[in-house]
Amino acid sequence: MKRKLNVEVIKDLNKDVKVCGWVNSRRDHGKIIFIDLRDRTGLVQVVFGPNLKPESYKFSQKLRPEWVIEVLGKVQKRPKGMENPKIITGKIEIQATELKILSEAKTLPITISTDGYEINEEKRLKYRYLDLRRQRMKRNLEIRHKVIQFIRDFLIKQNFIEIETPILTKSTPEGSRDFIVPSRLYPEKFYALPQSPQQYKQMLMVAGFEKYFQIARCLRDEDLRGDRQAEHTQLDIEMAFVSQEEIIELTEKLYTNLVRNFFPKKKITKIPFIRMTHKRAMEKYKSDKPDLRKNKKDPNELAFAFITDFPMFKWHEKDKKWGAEHHPFVMPQTQDIKKIKKNPKNILAFQDDFVLNGQEIGGGSIRNTNLDVLTAIFEVLGHKKAEIKKNFKNYFEAFSYGVPPHGGIAPGIDRFLSVVLQEPNIREVIAFPKTSDNKDLMMDIPSEVTNEQLKELHIKVVKKSKQKNNI
Repeated sequence: MKRKLNVEVIKDLNKDVKVCGWVNSRRDHGKIIFIDLRDRTGLVQVVFGPNLKPESYKFSQKLRPEWVIEVLGKVQKRPKGMENPKIITGKIEIQATELKILSEAKTLPITISTDGYEINEEKRLKYRYLDLRRQRMKRNLEIRHKVIQFIRDFLIKQNFIEIETPILTKSTPEGSRDFIVPSRLYPEKFYALPQSPQQYKQMLMVAGFEKYFQIARCLRDEDLRGDRQAEHTQLDIEMAFVSQEEIIELTEKLYTNLVRNFFPKKKITKIPFIRMTHKRAMEKYKSDKPDLRKNKKDPNELAFAFITDFPMFKWHEKDKKWGAEHHPFVMPQTQDIKKIKKNPKNILAFQDDFVLNGQEIGGGSIRNTNLDVLTAIFEVLGHKKAEIKKNFKNYFEAFSYGVPPHGGIAPGIDRFLSVVLQEPNIREVIAFPKTSDNKDLMMDIPSEVTNEQLKELHIKVVKKSKQKNNI
């Protein structure tokens, strides 16, 4: 007999079924034992009584929480007055005829019957495979799945094509610090994990795909920050022959529909979403991601906004040099190279940030396809022309064969979900997150590798010498 999910058996009244799952709770009523059996879809009540085979009845007396079992039985209506309206299977129960114990379980090191907020987070992350059994975490990941599926369907209907881009790519100096990967076959050379699909999606525009998207993994070796992850997931969108306003309108339509479909109790503050220049936001709110809710005590209010006209550059006082406010591939709002080089602080960009309730949930821009202007931007950032052409030779080569004007946006999946689900941080909406200091406590990483592996990769680990205390 084929196993059925708990939620499916409500359609099988008076039929024999097979269900499998975890013992959520057990109650003894004399010679009758009641089990709440849990699977991903929820609970179903199983009754072990007179109809059970003697051997199976003996097994049922041994059952403990979190044991994994298989049950054969008949679906029947619960006795009148014994229904449970709190669960989807609350009108039925399964009269067991046969029981098989598939796996026993020790007492869990963390409770899973609560929301889990009261438990030390490091302990939750160490036992994440148990933490994910709790109802709140299941709900979060199921909503995440549905939201991503909705995004895919929405964009495909808008004639977008989903294309995967490489995970092993090239280390370039334009953004955050890269995670680098040594090459075994090419000694002393390295790959990098992608901070984003930035260069690849622009190559897809050159290739003529015009409307691309991807649910992309992005990896950045950033300094320790409380609500960041070394790896995160973003919706990556790129379009050719498009204006900044058209990108914003598409994003607005997508997220308005997402909220209406999955979070109907939420109220969007303003549609169309609020537009505000970076200068205005900083002057009025002292923030480039202002919380624009009318009532900040209302947990169901969603204040989406687009912050536009960002500066192209920002000054790093510590290093005494210019950096890109977002990234160097943004189109500046002037094509005058002399102005760009002479007055970097006055140059604005066709860049926008997507903001929700005081959180940045994405960023978009029109891309720079003028290689002379791009070169000037990198020169402002401190790069020599020869270095620029070496590091970005793919740009210079590809763009010489006909490049359409293009732009895009990359909203973060994790951040959006953490806000709408009212979670305290993005770790609550990621299946297997790292800690705030980039450790995976469940897998115990980062970890050492063997000397043989290092030798194969032509790498030598130089350990820091211990400093002697000055007395």
